Amino acid sequence: MKAKIFAVLAAAVVAVPGGVAYAEPDAHHGHDSVRYAAIKSCGKDGDAKPCGDWRLVMHDGSQSMLHDAQTVALDVKGKKLVYASAPIAVSGNGQRVAYITKTGKLAVRTLGGGVKLFGKDALPRVDQSNVTLRLSDDGARLAAVISGEKVRSTRVFDTATGARLGSVPGDMIVLGFSGDGGEVLTSADGDEGVTDLAVYSDTGEQLVRGTPPQVVSSNSPQALSADGRTVAALVAGGKPQLVLYDMQSDQVVGRKKIKLPAGDIDMVDWTGDTQVTVHLVRYLESGNRMTIVQIDTETGAVKVRDQYRMLKGMFVFAACGG
Repeated sequence: MKAKIFAVLAAAVVAVPGGVAYAEPDAHHGHDSVRYAAIKSCGKDGDAKPCGDWRLVMHDGSQSMLHDAQTVALDVKGKKLVYASAPIAVSGNGQRVAYITKTGKLAVRTLGGGVKLFGKDALPRVDQSNVTLRLSDDGARLAAVISGEKVRSTRVFDTATGARLGSVPGDMIVLGFSGDGGEVLTSADGDEGVTDLAVYSDTGEQLVRGTPPQVVSSNSPQALSADGRTVAALVAGGKPQLVLYDMQSDQVVGRKKIKLPAGDIDMVDWTGDTQVTVHLVRYLESGNRMTIVQIDTETGAVKVRDQYRMLKGMFVFAACGG
């Protein structure tokens, strides 16, 4: 990808509580992978709006501009929604970015590998502010979630070919892909005011559905393991803990007390058979700060994988996850 390189960001130093160590460099998140995508905020206080091109901020601090990506969302008639940004997503490994081009096509860009443009009918003609894009950790699968008054199914694509693999019912809230991208974790209102979780294959087949205990259902976002059955939920607050729930047996199969750095939980992902990765963000006037930790699901040990200060004056950002 041809990119104009800008000044290097200064790394942030975030206090980490006792018991949290630093992880060795991650082979999947090297200098040539994307940490996050962001768009600049213009306008005075109370009148903020997205402006300029999407920026891709790399792990080495350099930046590149995504010139072909739609930045301001368009409505059904193609008019700009000046206070809404167009959708974008970064894969967990930081190697792929999904977005809508300025010509209106769904696209996935692979770093160093060009752009895959999807068919013109990949997305229905809808308000772009109602579209949410989600990539799997390896970027091989893309889910296009469409909200709004009319219920529309979530479309799942193969990013290498652009082919639509299947659909997830539109009344299900998509929480994300499983660790290997083969399944999609969803939630929905169940009977008597409870929250159900359901797992669908990438082709749209419901594999399992159940009603987890409140300690799982009330602590979102949840994440699904590559085994397609084990759900991880983080209980924040006074005594943080990692809870594992088996959807097949309908049992809590693990609880570990953990120590987390400061920040709000932004993303939770399974990144190994016994590893859950968590993004924690602190919203500060001096610039948002992100800390990414890896949790060993067997021991509860927590290691910091990465931490950085984001660009100031952003309208919105999309982190790499994973």
